[in-house]
Amino acid sequence: MKRRVVGLLAVLSLAISGCGTAEEPEQAKAKVTLAFSAWPGWFPWQVAQEQGLFAKNGVEVELKYFDSYTDSLTALATGKVSANSQTLNDTLASVSGGAAQKIVLVNDNSTGNDQIIVAPGITGVADLKGKAIAVEQSTVDHYLLLLALQKAGLKESDITLKPLLTDAAAAAFAAGEVDAVGAFAPFTSDALKRPGSKVLTSSKDFPGAIPDHLVFTAEFVSAHPTEVQAVVRTWFDTIAWIQANKEAAIAIMAKKAGVSADEYKTYDAGTTIFTREQNLSAFASGSTPANLDYQAGLIAQFLVDTKLAEKKPSLDGLFEPKFVQAVSG
Repeated sequence: MKRRVVGLLAVLSLAISGCGTAEEPEQAKAKVTLAFSAWPGWFPWQVAQEQGLFAKNGVEVELKYFDSYTDSLTALATGKVSANSQTLNDTLASVSGGAAQKIVLVNDNSTGNDQIIVAPGITGVADLKGKAIAVEQSTVDHYLLLLALQKAGLKESDITLKPLLTDAAAAAFAAGEVDAVGAFAPFTSDALKRPGSKVLTSSKDFPGAIPDHLVFTAEFVSAHPTEVQAVVRTWFDTIAWIQANKEAAIAIMAKKAGVSADEYKTYDAGTTIFTREQNLSAFASGSTPANLDYQAGLIAQFLVDTKLAEKKPSLDGLFEPKFVQAVSG
């Protein structure tokens, strides 16, 4: 499984024309094809489906689960799905390449479930110099690694990067083939099976750096705002259902993740699911990492500085808070 690729869609995203306009009359009800992949902040969509919450809100949704996160990004970029669950990083990279997409909801913020895990003997980021590190190249965990190196005064050229898919990277580290790995839950559990291994740094150390979103094509948002509204409303209904039925919800999400319920519970603190109030605060313009426009500016500059994107994307029209605002408090 892959998750959260940065800058990989620059060519594919050109396929999106974003030709819908706000003046067009809304068409007949459309089915929403919603893609998601392996990440604790996105498994609630499975709960929504199994509990009939989409239907309750009057919207037909076909969930498409992707073992490969990259494939889910490609599906959105080529118009094979209406929406995808993806990071701010990936959305900015796609927009930089010419895609017309809109962020309509913050699912969560990574607060520890993206991790740099190291072998015994490595006690600080500075110790990574000269070490072999496995990570899925251009993913958000690659981004986390670069942030950590930068904070420690190191560059990517100071390490030996071993580009592997996230599941393979975790397996390689567990087998002792590399000195460190960048991975996300649930693959972090596999990496930590290596005796003496530990988490060196994580997304918890970089607050607000890795927000995850529900992203639609701009064309679908323009043509079918009623369906988009229903999906956003369903998200908050789902979170309420999970809070009221925690054990049942964990069972559903753990099964989809392929882990035990007890193991799934360990991911809880590392993924902060956003309430409506947190969404409203995130969408508000501001000058802190908690504000999406501010965080997007930091990420956009970082992508250019590290050559993960050729140019800074325009943020004009990217954030669409009206659907969250329309949900009753």
